[in-house]
Amino acid sequence: MTIDARPIRPAITILLFLCLFRVFGAVAAPAEHDAATRAYQVQPGDILHISVWKEEDLTRDVVVRPDGRITFPLIGEITAAGVSVDELTGTISERLAKYIPDPVVTVSAKELAGNLVYVIGKVNRPGVFPMIRNVDVMQALSMAGGTSTYAALNDIRILRRENGVLHAIPFRYADVEKGRNLEQNILLRAGDVVVVP
Repeated sequence: MTIDARPIRPAITILLFLCLFRVFGAVAAPAEHDAATRAYQVQPGDILHISVWKEEDLTRDVVVRPDGRITFPLIGEITAAGVSVDELTGTISERLAKYIPDPVVTVSAKELAGNLVYVIGKVNRPGVFPMIRNVDVMQALSMAGGTSTYAALNDIRILRRENGVLHAIPFRYADVEKGRNLEQNILLRAGDVVVVP
């Protein structure tokens, strides 16, 4: 008795394809996440994990203070807020090089406690929302459960503080909902307040 192997071959091919997809998908996802983390700009309130290879005394978690600075052994105070994780890694390495030959420094964002946006006013769930990735105005409104019945949708404002000056950026919900003037659906920055009157 012989078994016809022809129907089995496509099933094996599909199974092999699915296995490869899972393997390469699992490798790609962390790589994308790591790249996003490296480009992330540090904010006050964030908790960073800093380690120096073969220097256990220099491995610790640090909190970025409200003034945007951190304190680290040997190098003292350093500005962390507003720079990327990669830039901060380079600065720490450069300053440690005076005391340790060729230091290998790793900086990772352990907790993004400073990367917050606020949605207030006539929304279903006003509050403070962490941004674990880029968030635009419409996404922030969605995170807040959407607008309530009597919200003035075309009078929404985004309050943003730049260099100590508070700016109000207008947002017309109806335009964006209809696919018009989409440029006003801006990416929010840490500390932005979306006000829905």
